[in-house]
Amino acid sequence: MDNEKKFCVLIVDDDASNLIELNHILKSEYKIRTAKDGLAILKYVERFMPDIILLDVVMPVKSGFEVISELKNDESSKDIPVIFITGARGDVKENEGLALGAVDYIYKPFTRENVKRRIKQQLENSGAQV
Repeated sequence: MDNEKKFCVLIVDDDASNLIELNHILKSEYKIRTAKDGLAILKYVERFMPDIILLDVVMPVKSGFEVISELKNDESSKDIPVIFITGARGDVKENEGLALGAVDYIYKPFTRENVKRRIKQQLENSGAQV
């Protein structure tokens, strides 16, 4: 594992406990970067060029839907898979997020196994050698 590339996961969530929990779940398998809001997301993405983004839907100042719109309209980040993390369930919101370019949803409260499986599946779908 030492010589293998660790994929970079960017976790964007305004709730510190979610950042801590997701970091704990993923840190042994992935390089983790975190952000507490979506304000400077494009600069952050350019700096760390994550392989996948876990993005909270409901955040102050800039929602996950606004953030994904920016990501998908930028040439350097448009192909990065985005998985929304949310506690809000509902077909309308889910359909809106998928229409904006999200590849999946993880609903809170999440489980370790579900988070790991969904990330691995989306990395494989994007052509990454997982």
